[in-house]
Amino acid sequence: MRSRPVILFTALSVLTVGLFLLDLAVGAVRIPVGDVWAALTGGDCPRTTAKIVLNIRLIKAVVALLAGAALSVSGLQMQTLFRNPLAGPYVLGISSGASLGVALVGLAGVGSSIGIAGAAWLGAAVVLLVIAAVGHRIKDIMVILILGMMFSSGVSAVVQILQYLSKEEALKAFVIWTMGSLGDVTVPQLAILLPSVIVGLLLAVWTIKPLNLLLFGEEYAVTMGLNIRRSRGLLFLSTTLLAGTVTAFCGPIGFIGLAMPHVARMLFREADHRVLLPGTLLSGAAVLLLCDIVSKMFTLPVNAITALLGIPIVVWVVLRNKSMTV
Repeated sequence: MRSRPVILFTALSVLTVGLFLLDLAVGAVRIPVGDVWAALTGGDCPRTTAKIVLNIRLIKAVVALLAGAALSVSGLQMQTLFRNPLAGPYVLGISSGASLGVALVGLAGVGSSIGIAGAAWLGAAVVLLVIAAVGHRIKDIMVILILGMMFSSGVSAVVQILQYLSKEEALKAFVIWTMGSLGDVTVPQLAILLPSVIVGLLLAVWTIKPLNLLLFGEEYAVTMGLNIRRSRGLLFLSTTLLAGTVTAFCGPIGFIGLAMPHVARMLFREADHRVLLPGTLLSGAAVLLLCDIVSKMFTLPVNAITALLGIPIVVWVVLRNKSMTV
């Protein structure tokens, strides 16, 4: 019985590595996978090939790997915390909050890398705290979902006002950012993105036991000795770091955080987060790598690919979970 997760973890790990290498091979100049491997390991390959792989494509592939893992895990945390299968950083407005933070510093033309990340963290945290406060008072999960979408719309309206008042150069850069991109992250920005995502994922691992207890409701979790306030704080901090950081540097990438937890549940047939969390992480990383490969092959924004992939999954979830509870 327990051999199924082991087989799936092995298959997903091999798939992720394969897609990572393929992502490095695909682009304006096609590179054989053997040469990609040689460039990564210091083997014999043309110098031009090594420069393309190591100086240009490697950063983007690493960003796709990190962003897919981060958004997927943050979506899983939100779905369990709010007990809502349609919860996620994009749907609940967390990504919109991060976008507002980026807009405030980016459209003003004063944002450094750490300033943009900090503004995104703050914006995501504010929206998340507001939704959590509402969720504490209102137990109807459909109302919470609708309010999250309303907050997202309100934040988007404020962002539009900022766009209207901004200068042309800053506006153009911000509009391109809103389309979502994995290829605009620089080495200094990666130096912020990488540790932030790692810390967020470590916090997520730390919250596995609270997440399992929250599956049975807060009252049960309290009777089992769970400190709800402390657990919520850790979950909020983890989600803010994961969703906020990715949004800051890659733009608002939709549907990955919403859809991938359901893909992992379907694959592993498990509710235990000791299995579900790493399964979601690997699924998200593999799928966003695949979306990046497709976007490069057809020269399309990565957000368009994630939407085309995620919408059928969301429709399936709605039809399968008419009660709208996890």
